[in-house]
Amino acid sequence: MLKFIRHYLLAVQFFTRIPVTGALAAWTGYSPAMLRASAAHFPGIGWLVGAVAAGVYSLLMALLPATDFAPLVAAVLSTVATVLLTGGFHEDGLADVTDGLGGSHDRDRALEIMKDSRVGAFGAMALVLALLGKVALLGLLGSVESALSSVEEAPADLPLNGWLVATALFTAHVVSRTLPLLLIRVLPHVGDAASSKSKPLADQITLTSLGVALIWSFSALALASYALPAMTLIVACSFSVLALLWMGRLFTRRLQGFTGDCLGATQQVCEIAFYLGLAVAL
Repeated sequence: MLKFIRHYLLAVQFFTRIPVTGALAAWTGYSPAMLRASAAHFPGIGWLVGAVAAGVYSLLMALLPATDFAPLVAAVLSTVATVLLTGGFHEDGLADVTDGLGGSHDRDRALEIMKDSRVGAFGAMALVLALLGKVALLGLLGSVESALSSVEEAPADLPLNGWLVATALFTAHVVSRTLPLLLIRVLPHVGDAASSKSKPLADQITLTSLGVALIWSFSALALASYALPAMTLIVACSFSVLALLWMGRLFTRRLQGFTGDCLGATQQVCEIAFYLGLAVAL
């Protein structure tokens, strides 16, 4: 159990801005092997980020005036909360990947561009469109929820009063942090091993770690099933899986593998795909 907690805290330290410092950091420890093992807890970080996003959204929906724009405002500010919590870690990966793949068709040149910390035109467009996509889809889900709340015979199997979007946020953050781990399992790492801080994470993930990650994910889905119909969750997850397959094919064709930035980009795309699938299912 102590090893489990230490690995989880290392994942928190690596993927969020939550301070794990001083005596706690010393107790947690660090080694490439530990960082590699912490990959099993990426979906557990989704539990944390998703809970914050859901909490911010629900609180704002309770405080804001009950107008058509309330879900949109709550969606924007909950997204801001997740970016602040993670430091835009995955959004940065999306920008770097888009700059690289959009900036050159040559594999080596694309990888070189991806290592540049500056954001180019392709990366900026990707960030804007991704954030707009998230906010628009969350706003849409919120407007559907508000409309159903005003109907006397609303579906009995759907949570209302802010819970629908809150459940979507929580589940999407967990699922979208589980699926990129499959890329680690099936694709080689093609980044610069000497300079990549994510290289230990990119080593072949063990079946045990993947099993722990799936437990995190299926536990979240089981919890969400109390609020959302099973078929709705299946459709939303299917959209995320399709997004994963598309990203995996793209990385295989263009890069013959993946980098740490590719994992962040995949998380973003799978999260957006989950919201889209949920909206379609509803």
